[in-house]
Amino acid sequence: MTWQRPLRVALVTSSYNFIADGVALTLNRLVAYLESNGVEVLIFAPTAAEPAFAHEGAVVPVPSFPLPARPEYRLALGMAGYVKRQLLDFKPDIIHIAVPDLLGHAALRLAKKNNIPVVASYHTRYETYLRHYWYLAPLEGLLKRILRRFYGDCLEVYLPSDSTRAALLADGLRDNFKPWPRGIDMTRFAPAKRSAAWRARHGIGADELVILHVSRLVREKRLDTLTDALGRITLPHRVVIVGDGPDRDFAQAALPHAIFAGFLGGEELASAYASSDIFVFPSDSESFGNVTLEAMASGLPCVCADATGSRSLVVPGDTGFLVDADDPAGFADKISALAADSALRQRMGQAARMRALTFSWDETMARMLGYYKALLAGAAP
Repeated sequence: MTWQRPLRVALVTSSYNFIADGVALTLNRLVAYLESNGVEVLIFAPTAAEPAFAHEGAVVPVPSFPLPARPEYRLALGMAGYVKRQLLDFKPDIIHIAVPDLLGHAALRLAKKNNIPVVASYHTRYETYLRHYWYLAPLEGLLKRILRRFYGDCLEVYLPSDSTRAALLADGLRDNFKPWPRGIDMTRFAPAKRSAAWRARHGIGADELVILHVSRLVREKRLDTLTDALGRITLPHRVVIVGDGPDRDFAQAALPHAIFAGFLGGEELASAYASSDIFVFPSDSESFGNVTLEAMASGLPCVCADATGSRSLVVPGDTGFLVDADDPAGFADKISALAADSALRQRMGQAARMRALTFSWDETMARMLGYYKALLAGAAP
């Protein structure tokens, strides 16, 4: 295909700027890269009165409402008529859907009806969320069938890790997958950001061992395993929890002596990682695990769930340990082993940093642009 004008991409997502989660931050980085390379992008997404951060690109607000039990998230019931008109008037060469919700399904139908190539990126294992809410757990099988149909109707689906691909194939999804790993800013996240001043501001002594957890404080991040495991640690230590969410009260009640730093960004977040000694992340709902890669880049050994995402990042016995997400005693055992052995922490932390160096944002984003062009040209990448 010979282009007489810039490539146009319509990005449809339920998470873009109203909450600073991994999906939103990755998509903002993608939009910035595409626009810097001459691609015209128009984003269709729910918005909030007060965005969580300054977003990249032009956003068409999609009517939405906050979820009753989780008001930090917003739900669009579909695509209003004026939104459809704006999307079609944009004349996109390709529609990229990031979340398979009602908005994503509406975009898929619109694309098929108008013969617009449609692709999707896979960010979160939503089907695993249901297990943590008893009233939704019976719907897991139905959701898996919906996801099989949705992703099967897309020309290509971009996955962040090999472990996620294996899990989706096991669930019976069509193999129209292509790898789209995440990257890391190795200058921003680095051991050199370790700060005695940061520790002092949080009442942490220079010689105290710090165990760090970073996530949204919601039950699907396996806060049950996290709090149970940390409660078993008998060696002297301090716990720092970075993040916030509806289940913060649960975590604070279970870990009354922990430091809850809330959401952090920029240099504060980089200092939090580098000023800690061990990173713990028991979530089994990740498709990649940006926070784990950030911890690795900061030189921390990681104790993570033996699940999608972490399984593609942590090398057991080299950069950290993998433990079953349902095994808090196992987590406590591996954390304790690291807490008792400074040489082991240093060796694994250095290995983690070296592994993180292999993940490049520029390469990741260039790969996506290559996929778009190859798909529209009718050739394999």
